[in-house]
Amino acid sequence: MTNQDLPGTLSRIMTERFSCRGYEPEPVPHDVLEKLVRMAQTTPSWCNVQPWEVWITEGEATSRLREELAKHLGDMPEPDLPHPERYTGAYQDRRRACGWGLYEAVGVKKGDREGSAKQAMKNFAFFDAPHVAVLTSTRALGVYAAIDCGVWLGHFLLGAQSLGLGAIAQAAPTAFSPFLHDHLAIPADRQIVCCIALGFPDREEAANKFRTTRVPVEESIRWVK
Repeated sequence: MTNQDLPGTLSRIMTERFSCRGYEPEPVPHDVLEKLVRMAQTTPSWCNVQPWEVWITEGEATSRLREELAKHLGDMPEPDLPHPERYTGAYQDRRRACGWGLYEAVGVKKGDREGSAKQAMKNFAFFDAPHVAVLTSTRALGVYAAIDCGVWLGHFLLGAQSLGLGAIAQAAPTAFSPFLHDHLAIPADRQIVCCIALGFPDREEAANKFRTTRVPVEESIRWVK
């Protein structure tokens, strides 16, 4: 591949990436997981502090995490990083469009509370992915470290796409951060940023055929001349 090919290849990876909500049961070979995390490790960070530490489950560890988390779904939500208090205006509109688009893709009709609840609960089973990554930040470094972890997450998701893997960043399981700290022995000085379900995508899963849209760049970019 020549340097002239690189922009097109990167653009294709970025465009084809999607939030994967259904996985094949086979695990990802360990050497592929190692390749992925080495790719993500190239992420730039504020003063090069590299504040991310990540716990990744393999084999039975994923099943145990899924089964034990299910026992804590009645706990009071207590995320390390506060979830949004509410969505308003365009943000609420986009959130609703995403939600209803997903439900339509999986055959859940408007007003079907049972169906929408069943789909939502898949978040806490990590969509049956064979691997789960729990991304954490250094608590003492505050918001800049969390931002650095967001950049790492972007690299990780694009790296996964380039390797033929599916992945989705998840906020929902972080509502039970005390459980995640205890179950995975994550130290108290780490704060959980998000979870990431990871594996080979199930191409027949209806949810994986759903794609979100993006607003025109004119709504996001302000050119200053």
